[in-house]
Amino acid sequence: MKILIVLTSHDQLGETGKKTGFWLEEFVAPYYTFLDAGATIVVASPKGGQPPLDPKSDLPESQTEMTERFASDEAAKKVLANTVLLNTVNSEDFDAIFYPGGHGPLWDLTSDPASIRLIEEFYNDGKPVGAVCHAPAVLLKVNIDGQPIVKGRRVTGFTNSEEEAVQLTDIVPFLVEDELKRLGGRYEKVDDWQVLAIADGHLVTGQNPASSAAVAEEILKLLK
Repeated sequence: MKILIVLTSHDQLGETGKKTGFWLEEFVAPYYTFLDAGATIVVASPKGGQPPLDPKSDLPESQTEMTERFASDEAAKKVLANTVLLNTVNSEDFDAIFYPGGHGPLWDLTSDPASIRLIEEFYNDGKPVGAVCHAPAVLLKVNIDGQPIVKGRRVTGFTNSEEEAVQLTDIVPFLVEDELKRLGGRYEKVDDWQVLAIADGHLVTGQNPASSAAVAEEILKLLK
């Protein structure tokens, strides 16, 4: 069982001058869920190397059992610091693909040609495609048989109310909830910050950081 995790390389939060990137919990919770299930994991990003971490996800109030495990895991830190170039990855080498969120993917992975190609290949081969929080944005330009991959499918992602709660509604290039609905996705949500992971066929999406491990568990179920 070999799983590809794809992280953003984008570190600028719009025109604010503030930093963004990937959200730590959304990487480490699935990473350890997959690792503990015996998976081999490769981490990739558009630019390769060390991907940018959203600094807010490393604050004390954002810590979880999984982030604390990562803090003392030198092997995992080495994996993260040496992500492979996304455009060199071959989908045939993997059994599933997963995207952690953070705001970064809204700017780079949504329109990254290598990412779009990989998602289409994984999906067409019947392999699980997973994304959590802001990362369902990576699906927006993916088409299957000429139709948006999300059209008619049950999906979730960071809600408009959650974006409002973090006061970034006017900063982000688009709202994940609105875009999934616009493309015909059967969008679902629960209360802000509560766990929701949805598997529709082999497409798996999660609402927010708290849903990260649940998305990974759904992917593992599909792989069994």
